[in-house]
Amino acid sequence: MEKQEEEKETRMDCIALLTPHKMETFHLSHRIVLAPLSRLRSYSFTPQPHAILYYTQRTTEGGLLISEASGISETAQGLPNTPGIWKKEHVEAWKPIVKGVHDKGGIFFCQLWHSGRVSNNVYQPNSRSPISSTDKPILNQQFIGGSEREIDANYSPPHRLTVEEISGVINDFRIAAKNAIEAGFDGVEIHGANGYLIDQFLKNQVNDRTDQYGGSLQNRCRFPLEVIKAVSDEVGSEKVGMRLSPFANYNDSADSDPHTLGVFMADSLSQLGICYCHVIEPRMVTQFERVETRESLAEMRKAFKGSFIVAGGYYDRDEANRVVENGDADLVAFGRAFLANPDLVKRFRLNARLNEYDRSTFYIDAPVVGYTDYPFLDD
Repeated sequence: MEKQEEEKETRMDCIALLTPHKMETFHLSHRIVLAPLSRLRSYSFTPQPHAILYYTQRTTEGGLLISEASGISETAQGLPNTPGIWKKEHVEAWKPIVKGVHDKGGIFFCQLWHSGRVSNNVYQPNSRSPISSTDKPILNQQFIGGSEREIDANYSPPHRLTVEEISGVINDFRIAAKNAIEAGFDGVEIHGANGYLIDQFLKNQVNDRTDQYGGSLQNRCRFPLEVIKAVSDEVGSEKVGMRLSPFANYNDSADSDPHTLGVFMADSLSQLGICYCHVIEPRMVTQFERVETRESLAEMRKAFKGSFIVAGGYYDRDEANRVVENGDADLVAFGRAFLANPDLVKRFRLNARLNEYDRSTFYIDAPVVGYTDYPFLDD
């Protein structure tokens, strides 16, 4: 009987999603990635000890985890209680969290983030205006925060960065990357998606500049690529990934030709030799719903020669497995499924039932509820 059970588990292991993958110098034991998920539980913008349990619960030997978005400077924040990586105290707070992941054999990348105009004066130093590629405010006004912690404030009109100020932001990304490596992270992911600062430069329906950082496709991509170059020079390109969402219009940020934008960025990132490209699929036009689309990431996949990660509301094992099996991606990032199932890899390996997520607890002010209290299969 015991031998039969072992053979059964071995057969279930033999799906593409659960096969090893070499990502630059990193040897991954499977293709399932913890997507970067803001949880709003880092009080005073500082990672907290309860994050040790949260991340280690989701760690497997040889598995890749990407941290929640971490601010690169005091101007980067756009949500309450998101972590930072610009201060010494942030580095020290991250160290035991990273150590916990490493002690279980996990590979941990820190997502570096600047919210840009997706912010309010309340989060900015001295109540200044948020910064952006533009001075155009977000038209789709809404509260800033999450369920159970709504803040009665719209996004504030932004300050258009000068060329000199852009250089300072690039340096902030560089320093944040250096800090992340000091904290013990294996690498960094540059957040260039979802309508945040880098995306505000990429998308031509936001970026209305007339200098070297606006206008043509090459000019709009200049700032993101300069960030990647500075970070790669600091920590090594083999330790750098980037997240993109060319087809999405999150936070009132869209482009008139997302296909061309995506392929250009994928090719440019490949030439810079970074570790991976992490792309949100075209069907995720809005943040919480999937739509039918004829668009595909095939050309981006072809243009980028490193490891290619896709994200797009994946919850089903077989659907994600087909993506890897067909060669459409090397790795698949899971958000809500990994949040609600800390042992997601084991459940996929056994083809076991998944826990349902509870959206109402995604962002509540609680270090346990909706954070570290989802049951394991063994429970």
